[in-house]
Amino acid sequence: MENIAEDIVGYFANEVHLRSAFERADAVIHTAALHAPHVGVVPDAEFQRINVDGTRMVAQAAMAAGVPRLVFTSTTALYGHAVSAASCTFIDEGTPPRPKSIYHRTKLEAEQMLEAMAGPHLAVRVLRMSRSFPESADVMAAYRLHRGVDMRDVADAHVLALTNAGDDFQRYIISAPPPFSADDCDSLAKDAASVLRQRTPALADAFTQREWALPATIDRIYSPACAAEGLGWTSRFGFGEVLAQLDRRSLEVLPVGANISRKSE
Repeated sequence: MENIAEDIVGYFANEVHLRSAFERADAVIHTAALHAPHVGVVPDAEFQRINVDGTRMVAQAAMAAGVPRLVFTSTTALYGHAVSAASCTFIDEGTPPRPKSIYHRTKLEAEQMLEAMAGPHLAVRVLRMSRSFPESADVMAAYRLHRGVDMRDVADAHVLALTNAGDDFQRYIISAPPPFSADDCDSLAKDAASVLRQRTPALADAFTQREWALPATIDRIYSPACAAEGLGWTSRFGFGEVLAQLDRRSLEVLPVGANISRKSE
């Protein structure tokens, strides 16, 4: 097959670059943003300029070029204060976001702006992805049950969002499917280890073999049920892949006990 990829190096908030990039495009996937590690390092005004004003420029340029669809990468982090200590919250697309930081607020503002811009001229798909960056393997494997996702699965969701039918504006949570339901929240908040041994014995056995401790509590469950229905999306890489990546020394997973910044959400 002929390679039809073309690299255009430029600034995404530059109208000239955008016009050049969007010429004859069938769709735009917009992922560029300042995010959690930049909070407190980059001025809040820069978050507004990049995450909101920049997204507006991308959408306007797409419409001007006649591009019929925009897929916007967002984050489950913007649920923020919807998750509270000593409890477990079941979160789906109907859960009201309660942003904590400028990162959360600007991503949510960009989503709301795109929702207002969406219409027959521009279909918009917002994908709120959960945690996917490298973390300590035990943490990452457990997160894959309730608040994490493999980047390859995220990529699959973006591809599906390029062509799915339905309303002009759609929003989806992209997270690995949990083995839990909302009815499990009380138990997960009090004694997650017991629930994990019952619902995911394979993970519990793997943790025992590796002498890792199971999580004592779980504070949230992200539900990707709407993405499964609306996009036809399924996750291919669960907690077993995290363990396999660790065993083959993949850079996508960190050794247990790795010291990383928790300034991620």
